[in-house]
Amino acid sequence: MGVDRVRQAVVGLLAHVDAGKTTLAEAMLAAAGAIRAAGRVDDGSTHLDTDAMERERGITIFSSQAELDWEGARLTLVDAPGHVDFSAEAERTVAALDAAILVVGANDGVQGHTETMWELLERHDVPTLVFVSKCDLENPGREALLAELAERLSLGCLDAAALLAGDAAVTEEAAATDERALDEYLESGSISRGTILRLFSRRAVFPVLFGAALRGEGVTELLDVLAGLVPERSWPDEFSARVYRVSRGARGERLAWVKVTGGSLRAKAQVSGSERGVPWSEKVNEVRVYHGAAYQTVPEVGAGRVCAVTGLSHVVPGSALGAETAAERPTLAPVLSYQVVPAPGTDVSALVRALRELAGEDPTLGVTWHEQLQEVHVQLMGEVQQDVVRELLGSRYGIDVGFGPGGILYRETLRAGSEGVGHFEPLRHYAEVRLLVEPLPRGSGVEFGTRCPEDQLDRNWQRLILSCAMERDHLGVLVGAPLTDVRVTLLAGRAHAKHTEGGDFRQAVYRAVRQALMCARERGDCVLLEPWYRFRLTVPAERVGRALTDLTRMAARFEAPDASGDQARVTGEVPASEVGEYALEVARYTGGRGRLSLELAGYRECHDADAVIAAACYDPEADLPNTPDSVFCSHGAGHTVKWFEVPERAHTAYDPARLRTWRAADDSFFSA
Repeated sequence: MGVDRVRQAVVGLLAHVDAGKTTLAEAMLAAAGAIRAAGRVDDGSTHLDTDAMERERGITIFSSQAELDWEGARLTLVDAPGHVDFSAEAERTVAALDAAILVVGANDGVQGHTETMWELLERHDVPTLVFVSKCDLENPGREALLAELAERLSLGCLDAAALLAGDAAVTEEAAATDERALDEYLESGSISRGTILRLFSRRAVFPVLFGAALRGEGVTELLDVLAGLVPERSWPDEFSARVYRVSRGARGERLAWVKVTGGSLRAKAQVSGSERGVPWSEKVNEVRVYHGAAYQTVPEVGAGRVCAVTGLSHVVPGSALGAETAAERPTLAPVLSYQVVPAPGTDVSALVRALRELAGEDPTLGVTWHEQLQEVHVQLMGEVQQDVVRELLGSRYGIDVGFGPGGILYRETLRAGSEGVGHFEPLRHYAEVRLLVEPLPRGSGVEFGTRCPEDQLDRNWQRLILSCAMERDHLGVLVGAPLTDVRVTLLAGRAHAKHTEGGDFRQAVYRAVRQALMCARERGDCVLLEPWYRFRLTVPAERVGRALTDLTRMAARFEAPDASGDQARVTGEVPASEVGEYALEVARYTGGRGRLSLELAGYRECHDADAVIAAACYDPEADLPNTPDSVFCSHGAGHTVKWFEVPERAHTAYDPARLRTWRAADDSFFSA
């Protein structure tokens, strides 16, 4: 059962930086009469770049929105960041979209980051139009641009004007993407507008329009096509919503930006969700509909729209409200870690609190306090994001900081499963946990679940153990890097009717994970991972030999060069640690005619793991906050037992034959 059908859509604008995305947004709002005149990026007068840093730098850093009406359709435009340092913010925005406009500069064509945005839209199944802007500048021509879009993005990128006009060749290409559409074309020699809408909605066809947003050329045509492709749809009656951004308002109030996906969101309503498996319920204070920097307070917002609400302190980007399911795990994450260097006299505890508050708005901003070194480290996408964090700390909290040199953010995993035991039994406390840590495919993150029988350990204790396991990053034992791409499964546990408290299981599960990793290390099953970039290197043909020599030295994996005219293009993957300032070096040895495009490809095995491990000099047994040892009680007092002796002293046992039974069965298990 759904609510009334309406024609509305949340439409995102995405692009590589400098493609003209914000200029297009301004032109669309002006053409629709939503603003009096389009602002200019170069003079800081744009309607959607509302932050002072955005106006100063001339780039979009934070997502912003505005509404317009066109041909009976209500469109909410969301201008997403285009700079690669803020691609995680763009990814969070994509999760809230009904459709997208991917902006490509005619003078630059498809860039590496354009392909990353395309992959995000594909992953979230967002119907997409392509607007080729800056056609007033020198460019290779419409046919060449369409060919590049077809090669780099999709064969479904078709000239919108020709498609809607019924051009035979383009119509045939569109029909070839779908069996039903092909039958229709073979019967009638054409396809209907309804069929085009269906092909667009299921991402089989991507209409391409051309124009020059700064001059207003092609903007009304874009609005016409977009409004015509917005279908009527219904939404569920039951309230549900998803948080895609968290920020601060002008008065410092916390704002949660949500896409309502069912029912309606009302001011003063009680909403519920969960954080790390712990349920919560809070009251919404205000519901705001933003239009650039201005907003209107409204009593409620219906399904299909986006808004900002105050009063929710527990939510983070990706949080689900009401009946909404949890958002997908993000694919873009920082690969660099920087030491934060506060000015002399700075209260370091206040600095850590401020950074963690910023991390509540941007989950990719990992904050780590190294107690032994008395240092604060953050994970960032790059130097531009570093500048933004510095400015936010100064303007919002009055804290002046600098940053040390960036280092690669390594991760650790396993190549084979390992069982671990953690025991925590100081006087009048008791808990024991036995678990299995198994490898998962790359990019899986860390999953948690249980196979422990409930007649051995009550379900409530099992839930507590999983919550404790999920509440922190677990560090590997090679260099102390975060553990990833593993499943942690509770096998057995033991509590005491009188002496067990919740914190006891926290200690036991931490120690069990580390003990499992130490056992894997002894067997040589621990693996060090490092981030790799996907690269596209274009150089003059006469310099391709130098390029290949450099790539080989950098341990890159690449295809044979693709020569076209006087240019050669090489694509492949390269360890992030080897790239450094190579983009500048390319510009130097090619006289400015070469170009290096980089995008994160994910984590792979470290190409020089032995050297990295040796340089780290990490002693997992000396890392006391992450100890693998356990505490047992003897003669009325607790004493430490080394990790390699724990299995012999453990109070729980597990039958390995049951593990084989899981593998033979459907492998379903109670997961968190």
